[in-house]
Amino acid sequence: MLTQQELKQQAADAALALIEPLLGPGVIVGVGTGSTADLFIDGLARYKGRLRGTVASSERSAARLAGHGLAVLDLNDVAGMPVYVDGADEIDARLHMIKGGGGALTREKIVASVAERFICIADESKLVDRMGRFPLPVEVIPMARQAVSRALAAMGGQPRLREGFTTDNGNVILDVAGMHIEDAPALEAAINNLPGVVTCGLFALAGAHVALLATQDGIRRLDRA
Repeated sequence: MLTQQELKQQAADAALALIEPLLGPGVIVGVGTGSTADLFIDGLARYKGRLRGTVASSERSAARLAGHGLAVLDLNDVAGMPVYVDGADEIDARLHMIKGGGGALTREKIVASVAERFICIADESKLVDRMGRFPLPVEVIPMARQAVSRALAAMGGQPRLREGFTTDNGNVILDVAGMHIEDAPALEAAINNLPGVVTCGLFALAGAHVALLATQDGIRRLDRA
């Protein structure tokens, strides 16, 4: 029986195998944040002579990439990249995701938007029939915390401030429990339109293109329909 850590490693290795044919001297790889992304970063170090560099979705990932000798580029200096690789807190069969457990949701969404393909790497426990059991992170400008909390409560959620946490952008996170997510793209748009919200952790308007899910029987691959 594989441990969760071994399953995460399996997913990271599968992503490395998938992107290897894309690598080349001018290629830039977008990299996410989290425990599974950390394993992908560690593996990507083996290919540092075969790509131009990386773009990181957090200061944490940037430090880990740089520690392996991989060039970390500013997204403003990058016109495009073939692939972005990141994990998820939840993902459904349509490849909609909840992300942001590590608090990097805004930068993750920005970097992913510049990539041609988003590859989600996760263990099989992250695949759900309906999202919402994992509290939905929402990044909020500090002065809007209470106003946004009231609006999220009116939507049926139970927002709670992530105590002692500040995002790389200097904002706060509200973790919203109790959301019954039937129409993820519509909910994502509605929350993102609340004044004071930077972005929410729903990745449904632009979800993953490919999911590589590690199981006890190997990798299960899901592709966007």
